[in-house]
Amino acid sequence: MNGLQQAQSGEAAGPLLAYVGTFSSPLRDVLPTQVDLPPGNGSGIHLFLVDRATGALTPAGIHEMGTSPSCLALNTDGTRMYSTNETDRVGEDKEGTVSAFAINRADGKLELLNTVRSGGAGPTYVSVHPSGRFVLVANYFGGSVAVLPILPDGRLGAASDIRNDAGKIGPIRATNAPPGSFAFSGHDRTHAHMIQADPSGRFVLHVDLGLDQIFVWTFDQEKGVLTPSELPAISLPPGDGPRHFHFHPNGRWFYSIQEEGSTIVLFDYDAATGRLASRQTISTLPPGFAGSNFCSEILVSADGQFVYAGNRLHDSIGIFSVGTNGDLTFLGEEWTRGNYPRSFNFDPTGQFFYCCNQRGDNIAVFRVDRKTGGLNFTGHYTPVGNPSSIVFLDLTKSG
Repeated sequence: MNGLQQAQSGEAAGPLLAYVGTFSSPLRDVLPTQVDLPPGNGSGIHLFLVDRATGALTPAGIHEMGTSPSCLALNTDGTRMYSTNETDRVGEDKEGTVSAFAINRADGKLELLNTVRSGGAGPTYVSVHPSGRFVLVANYFGGSVAVLPILPDGRLGAASDIRNDAGKIGPIRATNAPPGSFAFSGHDRTHAHMIQADPSGRFVLHVDLGLDQIFVWTFDQEKGVLTPSELPAISLPPGDGPRHFHFHPNGRWFYSIQEEGSTIVLFDYDAATGRLASRQTISTLPPGFAGSNFCSEILVSADGQFVYAGNRLHDSIGIFSVGTNGDLTFLGEEWTRGNYPRSFNFDPTGQFFYCCNQRGDNIAVFRVDRKTGGLNFTGHYTPVGNPSSIVFLDLTKSG
């Protein structure tokens, strides 16, 4: 009897699963311009059984892939998964791909449905539109974003829209870089790094690190087409490099993290027009820090009380409290117990925090203090080659 069967037979609750996307391409598949990727040590999409009491991860299988499924997204009912395959090996135009999978609700195993072109090289981020009818993709090395229709059986169709970023490339030196920083990464060309709809699905936002801009699109939910919004682009300080963002649960506050500037910017968000208005800028690093750092992920806790920011090279998670008006206050930081924290996520209950240490080849597990926002290391390390993203599926809930 395997771990999943034991959990099903011995517990009232069904299994809680974790899927981990990894960099798993051999050297010949890695783009020459990639700056932060070692040879891929992962094996594709790794599946784990999650201990609900301790947060520990137990290996439960691998869906082997050689195209670096670096970002994963689930549909709302947990029956389909989508992965960006961070490569440029498809066609003369040097495109990457996105794959669709069916999830076996009995054991969590993946079945490949199909793979389609992503609309640009090196797709690095994928999200599912709230309507459940489209997948949104950001192509980092292609400097483009794409909309892929989800067909009735969960497979992906050819892109219904592709938008190529254009504009003035920002300077190599970040405006808000810490003293002594040599954090130079993406200001050589356009680099779309993240794309996601707002909570209503009416607008889609994406960031371009090389252009130092956040783009806002009006989204046609019938045709899957992006149209520039009333205020189509917001500029960040030159060279700071917006990377990821996260909406507060109230939908009115929007937090953007800058990779090279090592900052979080708070925006007020107007859900009626898609407009962003910046209100606060705060460092992701402790006071007095000097040296190089590359920011990575940003997450707002489900209760909206805390914000967590990833610092690579400093290898820490910055922890911030959220004030009554959305302003952030630095509370402290927690060492990630591994090198280069690329991303992190909460389990569905919010009790545990999982950090993907890309260059440490491990995932570290922390227990979350709900009152203080603190992260307490559980002692659980899980070996995974070049982990890049982690998502969770609770099989107790019906598909």
